[in-house]
Amino acid sequence: MLAFFRNNPLALIWVAFGVFWVLPAVLGKRTVQRQASGARILQLAMLVAAYVLLADPDLGLRLLNLPVLRDGRTTDVIGYCLLAAGMVFAGWARFSLGGNWSSNVTIKQDHTLVSSGPYRIVRHPIYTGLLIALSGTAIVLGELRCFLGVLIAAIAWKYKSINEEAFMVQKFGEQYTQYRTQVKGLVPYIW
Repeated sequence: MLAFFRNNPLALIWVAFGVFWVLPAVLGKRTVQRQASGARILQLAMLVAAYVLLADPDLGLRLLNLPVLRDGRTTDVIGYCLLAAGMVFAGWARFSLGGNWSSNVTIKQDHTLVSSGPYRIVRHPIYTGLLIALSGTAIVLGELRCFLGVLIAAIAWKYKSINEEAFMVQKFGEQYTQYRTQVKGLVPYIW
C-alpha cells in the first residue's frame, strides 16, 4: 500500500483534500445525538475496504488487477477532471454545512436544515462529490479493484444516508419530508 503514496499525484491530492476536510471539524457544533456504534462500524469497515481496493495494487488476487480501461492520456484527463470536480462539489457541500458537519451521523446543538447551495441539487452532495472523485481515481488507475472500491463506497454512503435521513426526519419532521420529495438523494433527478 505504501507504493500508492510514492511519487503518486493521486495520493498527494487525496492527502491534501483530507487535511482540508478534517481541519475545520474542530469548529463544529456540539453533538447532542449520535448514531449507534454498530452502524458506524459497518460503514467504516466498508469504507476501509473501498480505500484498500483503490490504494493497494498488491492484494494477492490477480483478478482484481485486471485492467478495465486502457491506460492513456484521455482516461487520465477524464479521471483527473472528475477527481477535481468531485472534490470541489464535496468541498462546497462541506462548507455549506458549516458547524452542522460531522463524520458520524449526528444531530448537533442548534442543528439547522441546509437546503441551499449543493443541497438544492442532491440531499447528500458530499457523498455524490466523493463518489465522483473516487470514480475519477478509478478511471486513472483503470483496474477492476478500483471500480469495486467505488461500488463498495457507494453502498456504504447509501447505507449511511439512510441513517442520516432517519435523524433528519426525527429532527425536522415535515420540513425534511417535503425537502426529500423535492430533491433526489445522490444523483440529481434519478436517485
